[in-house]
Amino acid sequence: MAGNQTRAPTLLDVAAHAGVSRATASLVLRGSPAISAATRARVEASMRAIGYVYNRNAARLRAHSSQMVGVLLPNLTNPFFATLLAGVESRLEPAGYSVLLGNCNEDPLRQDTFIARMREHGVDGFILCPADRTRREVVDGLTSSATPLVQILRRVPGAQSDFAGVDFTELVDDMVRRLIALGHRRIAFVSGNMHHSVQAERLDGFYRGMAAAGLDASLVISIPLTHADGRASAAFLMQRHSPPSAILCFNDVVALGLHRGLIDLGLAVGRDVSLVGIDNVAECDLVVPGLASVATAPFRIGASAGDLFLRRLGDPSAPPQNRIEETTFVPRPSCGTAQPTIS
Repeated sequence: MAGNQTRAPTLLDVAAHAGVSRATASLVLRGSPAISAATRARVEASMRAIGYVYNRNAARLRAHSSQMVGVLLPNLTNPFFATLLAGVESRLEPAGYSVLLGNCNEDPLRQDTFIARMREHGVDGFILCPADRTRREVVDGLTSSATPLVQILRRVPGAQSDFAGVDFTELVDDMVRRLIALGHRRIAFVSGNMHHSVQAERLDGFYRGMAAAGLDASLVISIPLTHADGRASAAFLMQRHSPPSAILCFNDVVALGLHRGLIDLGLAVGRDVSLVGIDNVAECDLVVPGLASVATAPFRIGASAGDLFLRRLGDPSAPPQNRIEETTFVPRPSCGTAQPTIS
């Protein structure tokens, strides 16, 4: 029909509709703090009114940046990693970056595929929690090509990059000492069955804490980190000649499963046997008795990783930096004093 507008609305159309210059409309699109709230609202209202869609791809080409960050995590079924991701996004999104997410499911080959595909899509860099058995060449291949990289929570031994995480050796050592102070001497550690830095650090912390007190540290079992496997391990641990008086778990997923398994055996958690997890996920408050845990601040870790990534983009030649977050023991009724041994 004659007179109908057939072309897509342009930024000039937005500016004319809002009664501002094209430069002002452009600053609104770029999120410039120089624009007042009233002007921003008027321009955004005009965009909606005339159906203007910002061509972000064209803007990225002009800026030689995709404004996308590849974030690779090992296991999104664990709520810890969802909170970690939220922390990353809390820093990247206000800076104009979008997250391209890959769930590696602890598979290093799947991780390699994600990295290759994300590079093909032109991501500006990576925030990586290395999957089980990640090779050092994977990290070195990124840093040697000047690809911005932050390792988060886990790190590949010998690989140099920025890092945000927790000192898990100190965390577990401290928790063992707390249990010893409560009178526990037979302490078990339920570990994972993966090969990565967090696994090694937590085992080191357990052995260090037990050795410092001259206690037997042989009661360590390695299982898949699932609720079901945690629950199934209860009988193995408690139906032995000398069962532990306290059990420290690799994470809360396993501890919550073990919590149920101990109750299945008719044991009073916190009285007959103490139980402690790591991460302090929300479910720790939902079970009865509540599960004692160590808060590892995944949101803060994620936020620190985001900050390090933005710093790396701004200063590619800066030396690698580590940001280690503090942890906090959260006492709940599942952890109590050791009961006297009846001879």
